[in-house]
Amino acid sequence: MKIIDLSVAIENDIPADPPGLGPRISYTNHAEGAEEVLRFFPGLDIAEVPGGEGWAVEQLHLTAHAGTHLDAPWHFASTMNNGERAWTIDEVPLDWCIRPGVKLDLRGLPDGHVATAADIEAAVKATGRALQPFDIVLVNTAAGAAYGRPDFLGRGCGIGREATLWLMAQGIHIAGTDAWSWDAPFPVTAKRFAETGDAGLIWEGHKAGREGIFMHMEKLTRLDELPPHGFTVSCLPVKIKGGSAGWCRAVAIL
Repeated sequence: MKIIDLSVAIENDIPADPPGLGPRISYTNHAEGAEEVLRFFPGLDIAEVPGGEGWAVEQLHLTAHAGTHLDAPWHFASTMNNGERAWTIDEVPLDWCIRPGVKLDLRGLPDGHVATAADIEAAVKATGRALQPFDIVLVNTAAGAAYGRPDFLGRGCGIGREATLWLMAQGIHIAGTDAWSWDAPFPVTAKRFAETGDAGLIWEGHKAGREGIFMHMEKLTRLDELPPHGFTVSCLPVKIKGGSAGWCRAVAIL
């Protein structure tokens, strides 16, 4: 068995989120942790503890959408499946999160392009395998190679409403992208909205999920190392009560 880690690390000072939305991690080392040990055990001489060290601890301040994560339907809207209350991340069926994977190579599409149903159909055909209900579809865009660089947020194509609905019609409930968002980069969408005044362009791929039961991962990595199919995806999300998303250690198992 071979496992390919598809998850990026949660770390400080990586330009992987818009300003103000990135994680902040405070690190306590073993020497600093010794003070905490002494607080719990009055009268202790820290030198008597093996190694003379306390514990290392990290304090994190971050959104549920930092790092590699799975968006729950609640993130897109308050309802899904044409009127049902949308699931939060703690309500996602876990057996949906360990399924056969299919990788679609959309790296040739330009940055900011909104992928259509025809784009997705062509990419599926290129894999040589028809989609099956509950497959997990991973979209490899040009953003994957830019992760960690200042231009990451503007790289890659987005998946539009039409394409998302097409995937849902094939029985796909979980998908993923290596870009910051399932949709096209926000600056591109903002320009299109300014030109047209059409609010339907904003988050069109996300909002399409309201018409069924659909979730997706964002900020995946190493998708270029995957074959088109023949692997299993595991993307079990952290259980945040009432959460709109959950961090996940997404992996491909070959």
